[in-house]
Amino acid sequence: MSAWTLLFLLCTTAAATQDCPAPCSCQSLETMGLLVDCEGRGLTALPALPSSTRHLLLANNSLRSVPAGAFDHLPQLWILDVSQNPWHCDCGLTYLRLWLEDHMPGSLADVLCASPARAAHLPLNQLTGYQLGNCGWQLQASWAGPGLWWDVAMVAVAIVGVALLAGLLCTATEFLG
Repeated sequence: MSAWTLLFLLCTTAAATQDCPAPCSCQSLETMGLLVDCEGRGLTALPALPSSTRHLLLANNSLRSVPAGAFDHLPQLWILDVSQNPWHCDCGLTYLRLWLEDHMPGSLADVLCASPARAAHLPLNQLTGYQLGNCGWQLQASWAGPGLWWDVAMVAVAIVGVALLAGLLCTATEFLG
C-alpha cells in the first residue's frame, strides 16, 4: 500500500470518527461507514448519531423509548442492537417496532418490554395493538354523540309502534263494523 493511500485512509477514518457522540466509541468499517458502540453507557436517550453510522450498538443501557424518525437520517444503518434495555412498550415504541419490522424483523424478539404491566416481559414482536395501548388510531369523533343516536332510535321505534297500532285499529274497526 502506498503512503498516499495510507494517508487517505487515516484522514478518512479521523474525519468519520470525529462526529462520534461523546458517550460512545466509534470505529471506521472496511465497508465504509461507522461502527458506533454505545453499549452499556447508561444512556437514557439516543445521542446525536453521525449520518455515516452503519452498525449501532445500544444494548445494555437505560433506554425506554425511541423518538419517531430517530433512524431516518441513517440510510447506511445495517445493524442495530437495542437489546437489554428497560423498554416502555406503548405508543412511544411504535416507531422502533416499525423500523425493525422493515429492516431487521428477526431482532424484534430481542426487544423485551419492562413496562407497562400488560406488556412486561413480552418481546416486542408478540405485542398486540391493545398491549401497545391506544395510539390514537381511532375513527374521527362523529358530530353526533351516542346520546343523539339513542334518541333517534327511540323516535323511530315510537313511529313504528304508532303505525302498527294504527294498522291494528283500522283492521279491528273493519272487522267489527
